[in-house]
Amino acid sequence: MKNTNTFTLFALFFLVAITTHLPSATAQPVLDTEGNPLRNGGTYYILPVIRGFGGGIELAQTGNDTCPLTVALSRSEVSDGIPITISSLFRILFVTERSPLELSFSDTDLPSCIPTPPKWNIVKGETAEGWSIKVTDDDSEQEPGWFYIQKYDYGAKFYQLVFRSHDDAVSGDIGIDFDSDGTKRLVVTRYNKYPFLVQFKLADDDSSRSVAA
Repeated sequence: MKNTNTFTLFALFFLVAITTHLPSATAQPVLDTEGNPLRNGGTYYILPVIRGFGGGIELAQTGNDTCPLTVALSRSEVSDGIPITISSLFRILFVTERSPLELSFSDTDLPSCIPTPPKWNIVKGETAEGWSIKVTDDDSEQEPGWFYIQKYDYGAKFYQLVFRSHDDAVSGDIGIDFDSDGTKRLVVTRYNKYPFLVQFKLADDDSSRSVAA
């Protein structure tokens, strides 16, 4: 009976969390650099809007890690980074601004030490902001929740990434934190006055991709 009650409470919590974040009928589709809606489950490069800031998003080795597990910007301006699969939890054709999302790297050439699937997770510690984004399969380190894409104040193709935990205890814009070695790692921040503005480029076989050392 105890196990049944626990399962019922968990199912109820999950249902409330999902319905709270359901996209409305008026939610606008997120557009890529060509002006096309992002496909649910499609693969894209996430690139900074402001050039001179770094390249696309990739993986970097930081701290005591023996494998590149930290989500960061490429040091190379000409690199598109690693292709990223953007998936909504709902059965919708296109990603909208109010869709709760899972983000994961889709490159099949990733090092074997990287967990499968290489999904983005929020991990406590390591930066002054408190919460960084890493690829890890250690549930004890993770803050469960969803990513969102929302329109910035200007520009039809300019967006920012947002994270909200299931209980809203950890919520904020995705910003950039600079490590002492110059690594530009993605973090959840409440203090960044200038959110990390991004655009989405449809991935293809000819685009560059990289993993930082």
